[in-house]
Amino acid sequence: MAYINCEDLTLGYDGIPVAEHIHFEVNKGDYLCVVGENGAGKSTMIKTLLHLMSPLSGELVTGDGLMPYEIGYLPQQTVVQRDFPASVGEIVLSGTLSKCGNKPFYGTEEKEIAKKNMKKMNVFDLRKKCYRNLSGGQQQRVLLARALCATSKLLLLDEPVTGLDPKVTVEFYEMIKDLNKEGITIIMVSHDISATVEYASHILHIDKGNSFFGTKEEYLQSDKGKIFCRMGGGTDE
Repeated sequence: MAYINCEDLTLGYDGIPVAEHIHFEVNKGDYLCVVGENGAGKSTMIKTLLHLMSPLSGELVTGDGLMPYEIGYLPQQTVVQRDFPASVGEIVLSGTLSKCGNKPFYGTEEKEIAKKNMKKMNVFDLRKKCYRNLSGGQQQRVLLARALCATSKLLLLDEPVTGLDPKVTVEFYEMIKDLNKEGITIIMVSHDISATVEYASHILHIDKGNSFFGTKEEYLQSDKGKIFCRMGGGTDE
């Protein structure tokens, strides 16, 4: 069974549809890129996958051992988030909250998980530094380490390279590619069509009433894919 299976989803707010008839599945090891034009429903899809809101209709099922809380999430950063006054170690450790259960404090296990992922993302030496004093690339590594503390199965990334310079952007994409090769399933929301074509195994193109799901190769051969690639991708939602 797939990690995530969505059948005939309708997404929206207060009973008003944003996108309808969405079908897709995510299996272990996939690298799914979610694309679409401004206002198509990408942000709504993120909230639905994180169980922060329910679809207006249709079915969203997790399986193959994936629990709803086992989705590591890397949000798109805002100015306020970039200026968050906490240490790197504190931020990464907070990613283990779902593992703490009813314990009032972080235990040895949670601290070891945080340490392992800080080393994995090359930010362990920054653990005592204030997050807001880091560069954009360093901040994204910290947030990725935090997301990895929540899961070893599936990462959901929302426009993860927004605001990063070209060199750091390439490095970040390669880092995600390596995590995928290690067995972590990736769902990445992006308007960067070149990265989508380079890294994705599957593509979900959200459109109000005519969404597409398939392999990267199928998407590039589709009319929707050809038009979207010619336009250079969408814009941030």
